[in-house]
Amino acid sequence: MTNNIPLAERLRPVTLDDYIGQEHLVGEKGIIRQMINSGRINSFILWGPPGVGKTTLAHIIAKTIDASFFTLSAVTSGVKEVREVIEKCKAESNSIFTKARPILFIDEIHRFSKNQQDSLLGAVEQGVITLIGATTENPSFEVIRPLLSRTQVYTLNSLTAENLDILLKRAIEKDAILSKRKVIVKQNQALFRFSGGDARKLLNILDLIEQSTPESEAVEIDDAIVTDRLQENPVAYDKNGEIHYDIISAFIKSIRGSDPDAAIYWLARMVAGGEDPEFIARRLVILAAEDIGLANPNALLLANATFESLRRIGWPEGRIILAECAIYLANSPKSNSAYKAIAAAMDEVSKTGNLPVPLHLRNAPTKLMAELGYHEGYKYAHDYKGNYVMQQYLPDSLNNKRFWIPCDNPQEAKMWERLDSLKRGSDNGYKEH
Repeated sequence: MTNNIPLAERLRPVTLDDYIGQEHLVGEKGIIRQMINSGRINSFILWGPPGVGKTTLAHIIAKTIDASFFTLSAVTSGVKEVREVIEKCKAESNSIFTKARPILFIDEIHRFSKNQQDSLLGAVEQGVITLIGATTENPSFEVIRPLLSRTQVYTLNSLTAENLDILLKRAIEKDAILSKRKVIVKQNQALFRFSGGDARKLLNILDLIEQSTPESEAVEIDDAIVTDRLQENPVAYDKNGEIHYDIISAFIKSIRGSDPDAAIYWLARMVAGGEDPEFIARRLVILAAEDIGLANPNALLLANATFESLRRIGWPEGRIILAECAIYLANSPKSNSAYKAIAAAMDEVSKTGNLPVPLHLRNAPTKLMAELGYHEGYKYAHDYKGNYVMQQYLPDSLNNKRFWIPCDNPQEAKMWERLDSLKRGSDNGYKEH
């Protein structure tokens, strides 16, 4: 029976002491270890790449504090299923035999719709459940703000080479199957490289090598063997995780790095693997704004046209549209000034909160507002030469604060020169009509 269970599942840790990696969270002073030791677990979201132990950690927590463990699938569960699970949790919470609050674990919580996430709020706030979410996507963009305010977000990192080495040795020494075989590790660089910091991926590769080695022979691991076995037995392209994230990352970074050949190669890998074409197109639209931005504003227009054209044309011809866009974006000048500007502005908002709008910029739809000075002193830019007039647009405490810093490219240099010229040439005089 054990032979049919994947190595990654056979070796899944059941205690915190067996858990590998994430020392910043589960080490001696780690916040999650401290919560477990106290027996009081607050709701939180685990954010990190695939194969770093998010699901395993949730199971360990529940087992250690003896809490009931419920799971929901973000793909198959609707609001009805969420409410049903919450009712079960309420019954558990009211039981005299309950030692700890029930834990509701939701993997890939970013796939939950807004309504599904909304349906969790009351139970989390009232302490009916301890919510543990897991996601590979940035919760700031994918999880609704009310739910974020009721949870902490903890970041999990890819496993280090040291972590992977511990995992490899543990598999060889403690696994029910590998421990009975002669395993010789001559080199581990390729094994670690193909694993990419993913424990599950490393164990799957090790499983593959063991299964493809006759029982009469020793299981040998070196760079050549790992590379050859993976080429002979290509891992299926998983559109929901693992290789999916590695390849889209390589694709984006190749375009950002202005390498059209690499971009086309990774695009071909995704096309051959059956990746959702619209997923690729969406990433191109994001990349056009984030990495090319104002250095070539036409890039965003082309990326958006690519997305719309792909919907109209369909597959397989759509791959040509994606290829054209990828090559164009890779060859475009690059700028992340817009990305950095909104990040800087968001950071300022988080620090300074809701600063008042200057009176002259406020709307004055009522007589009372006008009497209070709303809109008074506002200068209508179109009434001035060059359609520009110097006046304050930011809150008083941020006056003259800069968020947009142009990058070194002709397009933004031209924008900055024009803006600087307007400021230097402004005499606040009215146009001649």
